[in-house]
Amino acid sequence: MRLQRLDIGILVGYFTATILIGLWVSRRGNKDLDSYFLGGKSLPWYLLGVSDASGMFDISGTMLMVYWLFVYGAKSLWLPFAWPVFNQIFLMMYLSGWLRRSSVLTGAEWIQFRFGRGTGANLAHLSVVLFALLNVVGMLAYAFRGIGEFAQEMLPWNLHDALADAWPSLLTGSMGPLLTNENLYALVILALTSIYAVKGGMISVVITEVMQFFLLTVTSIIIGILAIAKVSPETIERAVPEGWFNPFFGKTAGLDWSGLLPHGNDLIRKDGNELFAIVFGLMFFKGILASLAGPAPNYDMQRVLATRSPREACLMNGMVNVVLYFPRYMMITGITVLALAYCMPQIQPMTEQKQYEGLLPIVLAGQIPTGVVGLILAGLLAAFMSNFAATINAAPAYVVNDMYKRFIDPDCPPKRAVRLSRLAAVVILAIGIAFGLFATSVYDIMRWIVGALYSGYVVANVLKWHWWRFNGSGYFWGMVSGMAAAMALPKIAADWQPLAEWIAANFGVINDLYFIPPILVISTLGCIVGTFAAPPESEATLVEFYRVVRPWGAWGPIRDKAVATLPRVRPNRDFPRDALNVAVGIVWQLCLTALPIYFVLQRWSVVASIALILIVASVFLKINWYDKLRDWPDGAGQRP
Repeated sequence: MRLQRLDIGILVGYFTATILIGLWVSRRGNKDLDSYFLGGKSLPWYLLGVSDASGMFDISGTMLMVYWLFVYGAKSLWLPFAWPVFNQIFLMMYLSGWLRRSSVLTGAEWIQFRFGRGTGANLAHLSVVLFALLNVVGMLAYAFRGIGEFAQEMLPWNLHDALADAWPSLLTGSMGPLLTNENLYALVILALTSIYAVKGGMISVVITEVMQFFLLTVTSIIIGILAIAKVSPETIERAVPEGWFNPFFGKTAGLDWSGLLPHGNDLIRKDGNELFAIVFGLMFFKGILASLAGPAPNYDMQRVLATRSPREACLMNGMVNVVLYFPRYMMITGITVLALAYCMPQIQPMTEQKQYEGLLPIVLAGQIPTGVVGLILAGLLAAFMSNFAATINAAPAYVVNDMYKRFIDPDCPPKRAVRLSRLAAVVILAIGIAFGLFATSVYDIMRWIVGALYSGYVVANVLKWHWWRFNGSGYFWGMVSGMAAAMALPKIAADWQPLAEWIAANFGVINDLYFIPPILVISTLGCIVGTFAAPPESEATLVEFYRVVRPWGAWGPIRDKAVATLPRVRPNRDFPRDALNVAVGIVWQLCLTALPIYFVLQRWSVVASIALILIVASVFLKINWYDKLRDWPDGAGQRP
């Protein structure tokens, strides 16, 4: 693509402004780890909510969801359940409040609060650190792959040829095959983003993310309006198969691309989504467990811990839902509509899913006017930078706070801890880039992270909230067995010929989601065996945890002890209300997602119906959730 001077000027101006603003505010992150990782717990909930939403508006995910909407139509509403997106609803309704009451710095530090300091607790602590670092490295590789694919299509410079002229020996060495134009773009953009993300910590990340989200919202609305203005509903209907507009499905997705897109049906089969009902069931079941487990130890958890109070933590996650979905899906749907209307001759020869990840740059290159292209490119690069900066900022806490300070130098001065955190961020970034260099597809990385790795995480993290007898030993063995199964089963299925042939005969192309049931079984066995192989955690630790957090679930003996011995402590009887709010909240979130899709598709009767359901759900949540939010239950208090 050839950018005009105006577009290039907008891009250069955006990068310069972002880096300078990030460096300008970075001084506030230099005091100590609390300031560096959590902004001193001084930032307003609405800024943290916009920042969290901005971190989720990533370019890799956007490219993937454009592909999903193009091929699966309205049924693509369900595919993000693999993440799962509705974990934000569980956090919004009650889990963020539970987490924030602990007043910890990281997810691993929370494990110490829950299980104490015995051998089992130390092992549990280390298992969370391991998971967090695996997760961050996977997300960095995911970001690297996505920004490289996007930048290669959209930006006009050939960095590979420039490097060949300046340093020809580098390209003939062992690294030469990896230094493609795509990978070089990713390296340059990651390096620019790292300047402020590593130096400034949380405050730099949040301030720049709020600015970036404003730009993203503007560009998303522009793309959506352009699609509405340029493409009629009749044009869209002629370009898609029957059932494309319908979000509901039977045993299969019920889409037949024959005659419209020669390889469309093959794409669904290669994705492993031909048996759509099974895939949906696995996503939803795992999604409920993953949501009950609470946030993974990444930037989402970090935003919760950075809020000023438990009430604001819940409001922060509510803000994410309100601000994220409408602009993001206006962009996704606008790109999809323009591709259906104007790019089908270019798309029809495509045979591989990786090629369809390039729909976004294809549309921007051919259908968006000069000037607007520069603004949209800046917005999309903002999406990448937000997600990447949030990810890299969350990782070093686990190295410095949960490993170095706990096991090597407990008296490490604050300034040195911040310096070590910056060094850890650079090392983790380098490892993530290394994995990204060898990865082949955005979709492959995403499926492994959300399908396999997260399945190994969920059981132990559900039990830690809801079962008093669950101990550090059970947590460690549940996490280790789950993560080991998540890494081993896909390889066994691919390499063991009899099993591979059986899978091919019964399921066609394997989907990583099919590994969820065996991973959950193995992880559950690890949790149970590990728990009963060791004594319960100390009563004092469990009673203090219950006093502060006040969870519902199987806490009978500890609940009774706390009620009997501590003044003003009352049992948590909010489960029915929380469960009802979650059910209504998932419908509310689906409406926020579907509304911009059908708005850009110009299906006005559907838009009216969705808007009505959204209003009713919003009124219900105002009465049954917002009006009843409180910082501390009776008898609970801030931890010292």
